[in-house]
Amino acid sequence: MSAALQPGTGPITASTYLPSGLETSLWGRLPCEADAPVLTVDPGTQVTVDTLSHEGILEDQGRDPEAFFGGHGATEVLTDAIELARSDYPRTFGVDGPHVVSRPIAVSGARVGDLLAITVDDTQPRVPYGVISNRHGRGALPDTYPLDGAQVFSAFATVSVDGVHGLLPRNLDQTSVEESFVKFELAPFLGIMGVAVPGSDRPHSVPPGPHGGNIDIRLLTTGSTLYLPVQVPNALAYVGDPHFAQGDGEVSLTAMEASLRATITLDVVPREDALARFGEVTGPLAETSEFLVPTGLDEDLDEAMRNAVRAAIALIQARFGMDQRLAYAYLSAATDFRISQVVDVVKGVHATIRKSDFE
Repeated sequence: MSAALQPGTGPITASTYLPSGLETSLWGRLPCEADAPVLTVDPGTQVTVDTLSHEGILEDQGRDPEAFFGGHGATEVLTDAIELARSDYPRTFGVDGPHVVSRPIAVSGARVGDLLAITVDDTQPRVPYGVISNRHGRGALPDTYPLDGAQVFSAFATVSVDGVHGLLPRNLDQTSVEESFVKFELAPFLGIMGVAVPGSDRPHSVPPGPHGGNIDIRLLTTGSTLYLPVQVPNALAYVGDPHFAQGDGEVSLTAMEASLRATITLDVVPREDALARFGEVTGPLAETSEFLVPTGLDEDLDEAMRNAVRAAIALIQARFGMDQRLAYAYLSAATDFRISQVVDVVKGVHATIRKSDFE
């Protein structure tokens, strides 16, 4: 990419556009029923949303994205990142979460008990760089990293000239020769997609739950759909936490976090149809061209795994009419259960059930 996608500039796929900014974003908390929608759309509407990464704007990085990214050689910094970081947004570092999410989008007619379907139609990097961080007391090895008593370690990663790879230095003091970098494939996705919870308390942005939120499932790239049980009238959908790439587990704490312009379609699956297609869905359920992806969530990873297995058995029963004992056997023989992430307090496991196996 040749230039940063600043708010309102560059290609915008959908006719409905939601920029990132102080009036359209929440920082550290997720929407609840009491939040007024920033947009109202009909089911089936496509929306382009500018999402903003929290990495580079947080207090432990100076809350000055121009200085932070400029110190790594970035020549363009997003104006919405600068605006948010310099604002007096009412957020408490260490108490509220780090993530920037859109204010809610109402989907007309969505009822409690229906499923909201969020389909990812397109993702465009807004900048040619991202950040991978580890913080004190966080990550899979909280007693080991960061090293030397540091509170945060943030690795600056860039996008290769071909636009399809991330580049991470092998050493901290190396030159900028491309051969000195580890190269990995980019697969942009939104780490946070969700629906509002009942009541007037905004949930913390870190732990995922039945509402979705910070599920960090890296399969949710372009062409995928996330189904979520609607919890309040009109669903009040939101997205955020953009990634350029992530490995299953996300062990360091963050993956390659970087801002995206995402185009999504918001649709509603009425309860009767949802029951026929998926059975009783009580938490996030994803679908790709290849897989059905039921999930399990819990603070205990073993219990998250058990929840994912239970959800997978129930899905196969409802979708394909398979006896639960045989479904359990099938899962053991043919389905991978992947750790979504182990760093968001509530851990996640997701199953990858091949749809072609049942054709």
